[in-house]
Amino acid sequence: MAHKVALIADPGIDTAVAIAAALYDPQLEVVGIAATAGNISAEEATRNVQIVVDNLDPPRWPRLGEALPVRYEVEGTRLHGSGGLGGISWPYAGRHRTLPSDKLLVELTTEYADELTLVCLGPLTVLARALDREPQLAKRVRQIVVVGGAWREPGNASAVAEFHFYCDPEAARQVLHCGAPIILVPLDVTRQLLVSPAEIATFTDRDTRACRFLRKILHYGVGATSRLYGIEGFHLKDVLGISVLTCRHAFHTRPMTVDVETRGELTRGMSVVDLTPRRAPPNVDMVTEVHLPAVREHLHRVFRRYLCD
Repeated sequence: MAHKVALIADPGIDTAVAIAAALYDPQLEVVGIAATAGNISAEEATRNVQIVVDNLDPPRWPRLGEALPVRYEVEGTRLHGSGGLGGISWPYAGRHRTLPSDKLLVELTTEYADELTLVCLGPLTVLARALDREPQLAKRVRQIVVVGGAWREPGNASAVAEFHFYCDPEAARQVLHCGAPIILVPLDVTRQLLVSPAEIATFTDRDTRACRFLRKILHYGVGATSRLYGIEGFHLKDVLGISVLTCRHAFHTRPMTVDVETRGELTRGMSVVDLTPRRAPPNVDMVTEVHLPAVREHLHRVFRRYLCD
């Protein structure tokens, strides 16, 4: 039986690829996608979630949630392009009667109590608001996967803070301490999945609408990564948030006690890992190692067999 998941997403190129990986993997049933601001504004996130799903055209469409009207101090358009999806003006027809993302999560966790995994591929504001709206939500989820934080790696939003945690450190702290089983996928791991232009070509080489869409946005991402960082390729960070569910044997986790700095002038959004002997009980299973060949093989198989067929 497929594993029921709901995604919290701020597409973003790598987030769009992660959504594709989730929608077409037969091991998963994506019952909802809750848009959130992050890489782009709230309005753009709501639009982009629908654009991504429209272009991927999965066999089963998930329910979609509207991003909450929040704004962060940072955004990701330098890497992802104006609008977030490669600087391209994609056709878009707005939907009516879309629930706010936090309310959507409450409804889904009620409908699929004890079955649903939440996968957070963006800032944690929406999930924190859902926890405020329904305090029992943490007890109803099967688990929460959080792509965020950094342990031994430098940050990508500041010297010490990862982007998702930096956007809303208070929300990140609230989620990490909500009491639900949490798998934390930090920047230490997500920075490892770099796909080259040649590799991108191998899993998007067919002439389908979904493949053409992925090729276009990834082509922009490769160029932006080269201009900004002098690296040839593109990091599929958010894809590892999906792969930890579908390719679990490739990931090694360690129970850890993790908090988030919310006020420091230089350390706001920093992940604080407590390794002292008298630390509090672990609140997350942190991914510390990943076997990338297994992840790549699974990703290629899903895309070539299902998405680009």
